[in-house]
Amino acid sequence: MESIGVLMVCPMSTYLEQQLEKRFTLLCYWNFSDKKQFINDYAHSIRAVVGNATAGADAELIEALPELEIVASFSVGLDKIDLNKCKEKGIRVTNTPDVLTDDVADLAIGLMLAVLRRICECDRYVRKGLWKAGDYDLTSKLNVPLARHCINLLNVRCGLLSVFSGKTVGIIGLGRIGLAIAKRAEAFGCPISYYTRSEKPNTNYKYYPTVVELATNCDILVVACALTPETRYIVNCDVIDALGAKGILINIGRGPHVDEKEMVSALLDGRLGGAGLDVFENEPEVPDKLFGLENVVLLPHVASGTEETRKEMADIVIGNLEAYFQNKPLLTPVV
Repeated sequence: MESIGVLMVCPMSTYLEQQLEKRFTLLCYWNFSDKKQFINDYAHSIRAVVGNATAGADAELIEALPELEIVASFSVGLDKIDLNKCKEKGIRVTNTPDVLTDDVADLAIGLMLAVLRRICECDRYVRKGLWKAGDYDLTSKLNVPLARHCINLLNVRCGLLSVFSGKTVGIIGLGRIGLAIAKRAEAFGCPISYYTRSEKPNTNYKYYPTVVELATNCDILVVACALTPETRYIVNCDVIDALGAKGILINIGRGPHVDEKEMVSALLDGRLGGAGLDVFENEPEVPDKLFGLENVVLLPHVASGTEETRKEMADIVIGNLEAYFQNKPLLTPVV
């Protein structure tokens, strides 16, 4: 298989890169500044593409690679792959489901706790030496002198610390990850409700037929669905207003699930109580206005970012490629 050309479209895993180099002729797209010339030079030698949640195989790239046979995603999400174009051309597609479910669900719970209990803010309070001057201030806003001393910002919305246990958790998408989040939240005594396109059998969780109804009836709204044209901006102005000034939004799905401008506006205006965000609409760009908000926790898309899980994901990518080129069944076929 050493002669088989594999295109890795962006940096994603040193281990994966090393393993691919041992088995195939690996081409790293980011190492070539002139992409047009690269395609001209290598288009007929590339039989596989490896992508992730940042970059995959869009229609333009697929059309430019006439020998392409398989796209292996180092991610469970498929929004960076033109699945219709792959089906049209008979190109196989794989992803990495299941192995990252626990990590993503764990992080979702972590974000809920971090936002509600202001863990990040309390950490900064201690690091700044402010504890020596008095206990952490539980008033609704930091007073201006303290804000200047603590984080050099004025009029920062702080909000009271709040409990997590017993809060009603609404989940958009009750697939593998959504269910894993639900089970974890149940352990905190949280009632669970959900929205999907149709009601799920064999579950006792409360179902709502619209996202607005779900948001109206929960304290914490979690985005855990796949990104599709139908779910883009599934959290819009109406949903945010329904969630309200005491509601918390958690997004471990994809950035474009949320109308980011509307979310930022709602947070600044106090129409939304807080947010825990692992993903953003135009990564790695993050709206500057979020940086000054203490009721928001920001992470750099690391929900599946543990060494153990990333290695398992890489092994699945490698296993799928080896299986395909050895004419064996794919491990995790999508198309």
